Amino acid sequence: MQIIDGKALAASIREDVLRSVAALPRPPRLNVMIVGGDAASHLYVSLKKQAAEQAGILVAVHGFDSPVTQQELEATIDTWNADAEVDAILIQLPLPREFDADGLVARILPTKDVDGFHPNSTVVSPVHEGILRLIAQTDIKLPGSQIAVLANSKIFADPLTRLLSIGGASVDQLDPDHLNHALLKEADVVITAIGRLAFVHPSLTKDGAVIIDVGTNKNDEGKTRGDADFEAYKNTDCWVTPVPGGVGPMTIALLLRNVVLLASTRT
Repeated sequence: MQIIDGKALAASIREDVLRSVAALPRPPRLNVMIVGGDAASHLYVSLKKQAAEQAGILVAVHGFDSPVTQQELEATIDTWNADAEVDAILIQLPLPREFDADGLVARILPTKDVDGFHPNSTVVSPVHEGILRLIAQTDIKLPGSQIAVLANSKIFADPLTRLLSIGGASVDQLDPDHLNHALLKEADVVITAIGRLAFVHPSLTKDGAVIIDVGTNKNDEGKTRGDADFEAYKNTDCWVTPVPGGVGPMTIALLLRNVVLLASTRT
């Protein structure tokens, strides 16, 4: 197995962000919306907040517990859109099922959408760009490659599919509940974001494949692990991103870069 080290790549990006923030006339500001009490979501927000503050970015986290309505969340987004001091807006996903996440994302001004999920966003999604950069660390080239995307969310999968297709890859979105084993076995790159511990196994993928693991799960010992069976891949020729230490650090680093990019258009 060859490990794709997201930490090292992310560190260089964060150094660039630190220099870019210092060059701005004022510190950029990021507002974060988090709804409900999901422990993993709160952990991710705290990591993003810590990293942003280390880079000199101002962060305001607004948590909403039940009961809160879709209309109240929309009103909050509208207020942030109108606030000239807010450079970037992030909605921590996933939201509880009763909320329309697509509607809230679409309500963010494209020029403030730091996650790049708005159809007219001016930046690329940090997680998507992180995936592309991690693939670029391997021997696989996008043009002509076969890529399988395992995902629960169309918000995640559709823009990623478009980016990979623009890069010349042939992309299949696969349903983990009705898995097309033949397509998965043929894939040069497997991107998994389904939240199922050790779901992706060497028996399902071809030798030499690139496994980009976006999943986060807790094992029996309470440790964070991905969708791929990392231990099982150790005796293969596959390239694998570790969890933690792969996609996560890249996503945070590129999120910070997006905050700077959005802020630079206002200053």
